[in-house]
Amino acid sequence: MSTEVIKRKNKDRGAILAFVGPLAVWMLLFLALPLVYVIFISFMKKGTYGGVQLAFTLENYALFLDPTYIKVIWKSIVLAFWTSLICLLISYPFSYVLMRKISAKKRGICVLLIMLPFWISELIRLNGWSNILRDSGLLNTLLMKLHLISKPLTMMYTDGATLFGMVYALFPFMVLPLNNSIGKLDSTLIEASHDLGASKMRTFFRVILPLTVPGIFAGTIQVFIPSLGAFYIADVMGGGNSTLLGNLIKDHFLTARNWPAGAALSVILIIFTLILLKVYTKFGSLSDL
Repeated sequence: MSTEVIKRKNKDRGAILAFVGPLAVWMLLFLALPLVYVIFISFMKKGTYGGVQLAFTLENYALFLDPTYIKVIWKSIVLAFWTSLICLLISYPFSYVLMRKISAKKRGICVLLIMLPFWISELIRLNGWSNILRDSGLLNTLLMKLHLISKPLTMMYTDGATLFGMVYALFPFMVLPLNNSIGKLDSTLIEASHDLGASKMRTFFRVILPLTVPGIFAGTIQVFIPSLGAFYIADVMGGGNSTLLGNLIKDHFLTARNWPAGAALSVILIIFTLILLKVYTKFGSLSDL
């Protein structure tokens, strides 16, 4: 091998390291190492005054056999399911009309309006809804002035309020994958279905819906998984009355100072996420996420 070829390869290798190196260091320091640390302390014992005691144990994972924890985890899964389902039922017709019936110029404006709330802190937006929905809030005040109700309606600090907050906060995560999937629909297949005598309903269930399954699964995963860990939504909208898996993890780390137990809950959530991603690969590509 000539000297020039060796120099060229070394130069190419140096260029690659220059581009990939900083990202690799960043991922190692702020993703891989913290993840390894969380997994490590999940098998340790809680210290007498908090912190971590270097003594191996499986007690932290045994918490999942406790009926109280099982109830909270099941409640979190049910809430995440309903959040995903409601987001899907709202987003699918919205995305279909947006991608198939509206011009490209207007479509861009609509997508911008969907993303616009992300420019404002989610906590600020959720507290804004709290001011609207609470007993002395804007909505109850208006309804009472119109004599439609005699006393304030309880709309805040319930599981229903938490569900509303989840749907409000995570709705865009369902819309964007659906936009991508519906935008890729082949119009000729829909036209062929109509030409062969299929009704609009039959065309939807036999042609359109199967072709958009990857977008449905992508959106569902992007809504379902954050729903399990979005403790701040339950805190603001549920007022502490809705204890979910994310709240358990937060309370173990910050209140009970039981880091090993909080780490074990976090590891289980990570494993559950990986299982969902594995299931998704049967229907679509991870790159679509």
